[in-house]
Order: sequence, then C-alpha cells, then structure tokens
Amino acid sequence: MSQPRSLFSHEVADLCLGKPPLKSVSIAATVGEALSALKALGETFLSVWSCNHAEKNDVIVAEECRCVGKICMLDVIVYLGREENLSSPAKALEAPVEVLIRRSPAICLVSHLEPHASLVEAMDLILEGAQNLVIPLQRNAGSRKKLLHSNSLNPTTHNDREYCWLTQEDIVRYLLNSIGYFSHVSNNSISDLQIIDSKNMLAVRYDDPALAALPLIAESLVQQTSVAILDGENKVMGEISPYTLNTFHESVAAAIATLSAWELMAYIDCGGPSDDLVQLVKDRLQEKKYEGLLELMEEDFTFSSSSSICSTSSDEEFGQGRSWRLGGYSARLVRRAEAIVCYPCSSLVAVMVQALCHRVSYVWVVEEDRTLSGIVTFASMFKVFRERLRFMA
Repeated sequence: MSQPRSLFSHEVADLCLGKPPLKSVSIAATVGEALSALKALGETFLSVWSCNHAEKNDVIVAEECRCVGKICMLDVIVYLGREENLSSPAKALEAPVEVLIRRSPAICLVSHLEPHASLVEAMDLILEGAQNLVIPLQRNAGSRKKLLHSNSLNPTTHNDREYCWLTQEDIVRYLLNSIGYFSHVSNNSISDLQIIDSKNMLAVRYDDPALAALPLIAESLVQQTSVAILDGENKVMGEISPYTLNTFHESVAAAIATLSAWELMAYIDCGGPSDDLVQLVKDRLQEKKYEGLLELMEEDFTFSSSSSICSTSSDEEFGQGRSWRLGGYSARLVRRAEAIVCYPCSSLVAVMVQALCHRVSYVWVVEEDRTLSGIVTFASMFKVFRERLRFMA
C-alpha cells in the first residue's frame, strides 16, 4: 500500500481544530495567585507567559510574548510538599510562580510551532524532549478582529493570537487512524520492537513514605507517566497517578507529608479518602507540629460522607472535570489507582488502544505473575513510527 502524502505534509493546525484556547498566567505572578487562577478558571493546566513590553505613545504594549511553562495543581502540591515549605505553606505561596516551572539545560520542555508546521516536525520535537507544543489557533477575520479589540482583557490572547496545546495523545490518535499504513510493525509485539523501557521506571515500595516519593511524583508529571507501587516481590500493587493527584486541592500535600505510599494511594483512590484516613493525617500533622498544613487542610477540605464514586469516563480520568469531594474547588470523578498494565507479548497497536482508552500516555509492562518489567510510553511509540516515516519518505 502506498504511503499517503498527508502523513508527511499533514499540518499541526488540523490537529488543533476544536481545541479551546489556552488560559494563562503571567510569569510575574506568585504561586498563590496562580493557585487562585487555577481554582477560579476551573482549569486543569495553565500556561505561563513571559512578555517583553515597550512604551509607544505613552501606551504600554507587548512586543513579544512566549509561553515558558505549563503549571497545574499538582505542581503546587509538590512545591508545598518540599521539606522547606512544610512548616509554613502560607509563606511558600508568596514565592514567584517561576519556582513551579520545570527547566532543563539540555532540552526545551515547551516549544512553539506555527500552524503550518508538519506532523513530522512535531514528532521530532517530542523525540528531542519537548513535553508541550504550543500552536497558534487559526481564526477567521471576524474572530481575529474581536481578539484585537479585547486583547487587554482576554487572558487567552498573546501576540494578538490564541494558542492551544498539541499533545502526544493528539498525535497518537492521528497515527492510530492511519494504522493501516504501519501494519507490518503495528502488529509486532512491544518486546520485538524493543520499546520497553526497563531503566527509567518510576516506582516505590508500598511501605515507603509518600514524602520520599515526592520527587518521583514530580518527575512523573514531566514524563507524563506515573509512579508504580510495588510489593516486596516487585509486583505491581497500584500506582500514584499525577493526573489523579491533580484533581485534589493543595491540602493533599498534608497527606503526602504524613502517609506511606500505600496509604496515599488509598487516600486518592476514587477521588476521596475515608474518614479514618483523614483523621490519621490530622493526627500525624499534630505530632509533627505542621500547624500550617493542618490549617490548610481544615480550610480547604470539606469532607463528604457520600459513598465513594468511581468513574471510567476517559474525559474525567484525564482531568477534564472537577473533584467531587474537596471543598471550594470542585468536583471531578477520577479513575481508581489500579495500574494499567500490558505484557511483553502485547502488540504495539493493542497497547496504543489501551493507553488511549484510559487517557494516559504510558502502560506498565508486567510478567505473568505481575512482576514489573518495564514501561511503554507514547514517546517510545513515536520512535517506531518516525523511523518508518523516514524509511518511507
């Protein structure tokens, strides 16, 4: 079967059709202001923008704005969970939002692409390490005129344009729709394709302190994976998902500071903890004299006596809704903490479908006895398709 030209020339703008514009916060904001914006706007993620301003005719105008980061509730939670912030979370919220932005000297975690850029260009940036691709949304003349008129008030507008994220999931969905052109590799096992990563897995033992897992939780957000919970025989018991944690209030930092990894997994399972776990966290906060976290928990957490509700809706799982148990912010149903697994003999296309159905960008690889042997990510799948595109070009 001949390769369609669209696989090489497909523009990223086509994958952005129907996407909502990014909501943003300025690099000059504080962590507390960013936290308030996340709650007020009801957003899962906010883009962080840095703008160079100039004065023209006594009017301050933006010469150029660039997206320099992407933040979410979990970034705030991880920040508050650091040892130096545990005793005074209120003071920590006064720090500049820049402390939440992950930076790497070797790679550009946020990259801008023009709408006419090709899908192949987007894949290459991701393979080079970019985690977030920022694409200008194309609007008609009438919409653009409206944007120009409301530029000073519209938090979604920069450089007189609106932008969206292009995600790994967007690209994988497109590749899956074109899977017939890759049938000779897509039906191969992930083991034969050598895309199982057995070295860069993020995992902790069930009895490890959750606080010790905090750096791994932060890294899992960057890698767009998760933290596996293992028993004494290296078998997968569950996971701590950054997407699930992201549905909670910042007060969940109190649970991270006091619970074990297994207890934390139970705390966030199905979107809310039991009365006993809530009281356990409060008791341990008092023992550790973390009055600031206790106050934060009392202020933010309005416990519901409702029975536990779990959802398998993909949109809800991936953080598009709101949390149902936590006071003030909202209410989102989230999936259970059970890990999503496959086997070395699983085919590439089967793992793609499995990940997309669960709205995650990874799948744990286990042996028949559930012993963890590796992880497969969207990024590793890209390598297979990118090599094939290079061969077919």
